[in-house]
Amino acid sequence: QVQFVESGGGLVQPGGSLRLSCAAPGFTLDGYAIGWFRRAPGKEREGVSCISNSGGSETYADSVKGRFPISRDKAKNTVYLQMMDLKPEDTAVYYCAANLVRGACTAVARTYEYAYWGQGTQVTVSS
Repeated sequence: QVQFVESGGGLVQPGGSLRLSCAAPGFTLDGYAIGWFRRAPGKEREGVSCISNSGGSETYADSVKGRFPISRDKAKNTVYLQMMDLKPEDTAVYYCAANLVRGACTAVARTYEYAYWGQGTQVTVSS
């Protein structure tokens, strides 16, 4: 059973930074588009960012554009989400998953195309 492992969350003040990591023990991320998603309290899960299987293209939710660059390290078999200028509204549990349907990212994340969800990592932005 494949399950991704998210890490790097924590408590940070507004304006601070965190770097989230998405690892996949026993599974090669290469060849898959990888998406980051989040679920805030009382809200549905939403797509945050996606990186294509080649790493050549990325998509971002409007709310995080310019603040959350996504990257992948093939050698480390890891995908990262660098979170900068964090805001209280970024508070959520963050998840990563693999797109099993396509290697490219869509403008709006189609959650049903993704699998191998991890347990998530909590990000809390508060002063």
